[in-house]
Amino acid sequence: MASKILVAMSGGVDSAAAALILARAGYDAVGVTLRLYDSQRRSGRSCCSPSAVKEAAALARSIGIPHYVFDYREEFRRAVVDDFVAEYTRGRTPNPCVRCNSVIKFEYLLRRARAMGFDALATGHYVIREYDDARSSFILRRAADAAKDQSYFLWGTPREGLAQIRFPLGSLRKMEVRALLGEVTAVAFDKPESQDVCFVEDGPYADYVEKAAGEGGRAGPIVDEEGRVLGRHAGLTRYTVGQRRGLGVARGTRMYVKKIDASTNTVVLAEGPALTSSRFDVDRANWLAPPAADEIRATVAVRYRDRGAAATLRRTGEGRWAVTFDEPRRAIAPGQSAAFYEGDVLLGGGVIDEVAA
Repeated sequence: MASKILVAMSGGVDSAAAALILARAGYDAVGVTLRLYDSQRRSGRSCCSPSAVKEAAALARSIGIPHYVFDYREEFRRAVVDDFVAEYTRGRTPNPCVRCNSVIKFEYLLRRARAMGFDALATGHYVIREYDDARSSFILRRAADAAKDQSYFLWGTPREGLAQIRFPLGSLRKMEVRALLGEVTAVAFDKPESQDVCFVEDGPYADYVEKAAGEGGRAGPIVDEEGRVLGRHAGLTRYTVGQRRGLGVARGTRMYVKKIDASTNTVVLAEGPALTSSRFDVDRANWLAPPAADEIRATVAVRYRDRGAAATLRRTGEGRWAVTFDEPRRAIAPGQSAAFYEGDVLLGGGVIDEVAA
């Protein structure tokens, strides 16, 4: 009997191609689209808009597999949206895609797939999963298409779930994926990429956060590194570390956001060279390939599409590690993710916490 695989389908090219590959390989594939929030859009790039659900169903029909919709709105709100709002109100820059992957897809959905009798869960992420004999476990590697590699977003994947997760696109290029799907349908062949934060459909993040938090932005000072007041801000949620535009401060030199201090409701600006740092702390660390010692060397990426830089990682507590780069890096933002690599192997990662001055 063919293995039963549940395929998460967003309505886009990648997840549909993953389903097609598995169906053609002889697996008993079933598509599922998650309803994660109440979208106000009837169409557009959102992966969860009503049109996306219809497109996923149409793609499943073209491939010749069943398709279902699971309602995960409450779980998504608690695990992803509430965390997003809480982090922004603390002056941090969260990454909801990491939370959605680790909690919604590879914890909740994988658990449901098991309960329904499926042997595995598949997604359209660009990442390579393989068994490592030396580690006696499954590992994740960067995708063959460096421009599409999504391993950075998957550091939070539960290690125990890797044996039952499939990533059919890891060894393919984007052009190959589009061509493959084009053999059976043109429904989503030219569909654009989905937006980064799917549930923020209109306007800036700050407007969404303030509405969700039930309060407007609280005005406060904008200061330089010496504490001199340069102006006023209309709310911390309107700023991110490294931001240059829209600061509302006129100076003879270019100024950037260096720090957002929620405890004093202050935005600290500095000139470009002052934005670099060599050290930060990571919280909520998750290891896909657990380290053999309390201090290791690794390549650390601090944002998506960052190829990373050499660093020393030292354990400082439960789920906490201190990261020290060999050379300073620019605009490291608390709340963002840090992904740890050994070559192209994703070791794990964590949430950037305190950044040293």
